[in-house]
Parts: sequence; C-alpha cells; structure tokens
Amino acid sequence: MNRRACVAVYLAALWWGSLTGLGFAVVPLLFRYLPTPAQAGQLAARLFSAQTALSLACGLVLLLLAPRSLQLATARPRDARAWILAGLLVALLSEFAVAPRIVARDQLALWHSVGSALYVLQWLCAGVVLWRSVKPRNRS
Repeated sequence: MNRRACVAVYLAALWWGSLTGLGFAVVPLLFRYLPTPAQAGQLAARLFSAQTALSLACGLVLLLLAPRSLQLATARPRDARAWILAGLLVALLSEFAVAPRIVARDQLALWHSVGSALYVLQWLCAGVVLWRSVKPRNRS
C-alpha cells in the first residue's frame, strides 16, 4: 500500500471513528450525566458542529486523494467518490438545515428525528468509504 492509500485509510478511519465515538458514546453520556437536558443539548450542538468541520476536512482530503488512493481499494473509484460526496452532503444538510431548527427548538421531536437519521446516514457513508479504502481490490 502506498503512502496516499495509507493516508486515505487513516482519514476514512478518523471520519468514521469520530462519528461513532461522538454519536454513540459521548452525546448519550452528556444527556446521562449533565444536570439538565438543556445543558447537554447545548454542548452536544457544539460537538456536532465540530464534528461537521472534521467530517468536511476528512472528506475533502479524501476527494483529493480518491483518484489514486481509492483505486487501489476498489475497482470503481467513482463509487468511492460518490460515497464521500454523499457523506459530505449529509453533514452539510445536518449542520445548516437541521441543526438550527433543533437549537431553536422548532418542532423539536421532528427535527431531532431527521437529524438523527442524517447522522446515521453520514455514519454509513463514512463506513462504506472506510471499508472500500481497506478492502483488497478484486483482481479477476
């Protein structure tokens, strides 16, 4: 595996791992241990914004590396780029379309459900990118 491919694997792992840690461990712990749900929600919103920045950074660098590095991992590098772009689009939608409504507590249950679904979708996209970056290419 060349250096570009190694960097792509590390970035994909960082993207997927940070989504996993934040969404499935850190945020639930905030709501469990902080004194009020409002405090937990405020901190979670800041953490999700930071996660969006990290997701965008990882995704954009992966797109720059994709033409070469992800060709080693998949017979169809365009598919890998499509998953990266889908993950980035979902991250941007979550940050700029859904998060402001959650913070404003505008139909909170609805927008929280939409935000959660988008977060899981981004997690799945990042997972596919990670899988494709480490999966050996079929050489038939």
